[in-house]
Amino acid sequence: MKYSKATNYALHTMVYLLTLPKGRTVGVQSLAEMQNLSSTYLSKILTKLAKGGLIESTPGVKGGYKVSKPKAEISFLDVIQTVEGESNLFNCSLDHNEDCLIESVMIEAEQNMKDDLAGKFLIDIAEKMEQDCDHKVED
Repeated sequence: MKYSKATNYALHTMVYLLTLPKGRTVGVQSLAEMQNLSSTYLSKILTKLAKGGLIESTPGVKGGYKVSKPKAEISFLDVIQTVEGESNLFNCSLDHNEDCLIESVMIEAEQNMKDDLAGKFLIDIAEKMEQDCDHKVED
């Protein structure tokens, strides 16, 4: 199982945005430079995060991106599903009855992983990063 690079960049971007002081925004160019990405590629990821309600953009010279929902409520699963979608990782490809035992095991394992990721919050990572950054995480 492997998540896309977009999910990797989205998680890193979200953690950084969580470290910003309340009301502060950061532009796509700065975010892209921090991750050695093209701003065009990162813009596509940011668009998904904005459509998913995790961030918002402020237009203009002093505009940029910031977190749009309470920081303590953003889980790893929120970001992953916003970027990757919510479809199952495994779908039985054989044409047999609906009670495929292999698929049942895989769906149960996937649900356990989702439950675990839903219980892990990005703010915890952001707070750990705070020790190495110049700015404090605020609610």
